[in-house]
Amino acid sequence: MPEPKDASIRSDAQLNRDRILEVAYAELTRSADVPLSVIAKKAGVGQGTIYRHFPDREALILEVYRHGMEQVADVAADLLKTRPADQALREWMDHLARYAIAKAGLADAVRQATSAPSSREKPGYAPMFAAADRLLRAGEQSGTIRPGVTADDFFLAVAGLWQLDAHTDWQPRLTWLLDLVMDGLRAGAPNP
Repeated sequence: MPEPKDASIRSDAQLNRDRILEVAYAELTRSADVPLSVIAKKAGVGQGTIYRHFPDREALILEVYRHGMEQVADVAADLLKTRPADQALREWMDHLARYAIAKAGLADAVRQATSAPSSREKPGYAPMFAAADRLLRAGEQSGTIRPGVTADDFFLAVAGLWQLDAHTDWQPRLTWLLDLVMDGLRAGAPNP
């Protein structure tokens, strides 16, 4: 049974869990069919340790997906502490893009996990929408982002991220597209 996020777990158990998630993320983005034994070996744990944290393969895959979204969402608050709002938003867009490219590789594994007979619900996007909204509101308050842009508007504007082919030289095009979106977000702002 997976351990609740807010439960106090031993630090070595937490380190094992974090390492399993990190390795599973890397391996599942390469191949949706990677055996759990490979993930365990690369994480430096036994398969039993994986099953102590995740009752089955689907639970691990969905936690990798949820954990990745949370990590990207959490970056927003850190960026707002150290950068002007519009720069924080632009930098966060880079984090989001890297996640989108990696998630494309993870998509097959998530699709398999959510279509299995014991099908679980796919994790929601609430943390990402909350992070985008926080950055947009900060930019609006500072006068560097046009007023009234919603998180929904933002994600529709950057939806092309999920269309980029990770097997090509996508970075230059991605930078250009995100700069274009950023220019649009700044247009009409009181203090662009």
